[in-house]
Amino acid sequence: MTTTPVARFSDLKQEQVNELLHDHIQVPEDLQANVMVTTLDKVYNWSRKSSMWPLLFGLACCAIEMIATAASRYDLARFGMEVMRPSPRQSDLMIVSGTVTKKMVPAIVRIYNQMAEPRYVLSMGACATGGGPFKEGYSVVSGIDKYIPVDVYVPGCPPTPEALIYRLLKLHKKVERQSITTVPWYRKGASESIPVPVLGPDIFDPRKVQIIKEHTLGSAGAATSSAAGKARLQPQPMPEDVKARIRAAQAKYRAQKQPA
Repeated sequence: MTTTPVARFSDLKQEQVNELLHDHIQVPEDLQANVMVTTLDKVYNWSRKSSMWPLLFGLACCAIEMIATAASRYDLARFGMEVMRPSPRQSDLMIVSGTVTKKMVPAIVRIYNQMAEPRYVLSMGACATGGGPFKEGYSVVSGIDKYIPVDVYVPGCPPTPEALIYRLLKLHKKVERQSITTVPWYRKGASESIPVPVLGPDIFDPRKVQIIKEHTLGSAGAATSSAAGKARLQPQPMPEDVKARIRAAQAKYRAQKQPA
């Protein structure tokens, strides 16, 4: 078992301290052992990135790689992230690991809304990012970023634990660049929640209802709020000649189906 010399250990500790030191203010040499000048943003962001708790849930095979990242070989505890919480109320990071089906999207959005600010989302793997090999499937969405904001993407199918750790470090860099004066969770007013998508014959975002109306109904969709628009959307009785043509076509079809 190798040991780190005392001098080397002191150098490593000093490197970690240098990240928090102020750029311009110099502390006298006789006070450097007791005084450290820094900024509120650096201390605030350092504490957040060093205790970012992931949300404990997985969707498909990428979750196995996420579990391996937290195990002893790669050890997420080095970054203060070993505490994977089963509750969104106590989580800072949502790792969407695996194939996202339309049936699962409402649950993911609902869990995201239950997470407290500041919250971050990491899209892990090709399936969560863009659908992956199941992109053309009728039950798979082409990326979770269509429904919730994503901060970091991890490519791969599935990504290796090294790739996940690399992207987690990139997320830490993003946290370090934030300022307590500009972050959205300290602004006035409540944070807006994301509407939970509606799952029916297909899934759609409630925020796009007006766009869907205008696309499917044309000019009538834009005029639904007026009385004239509502009148145009009312069902109209079918003319008698159209009914006659339909009955003739049905009779011809039945005649062709009957055996000779």
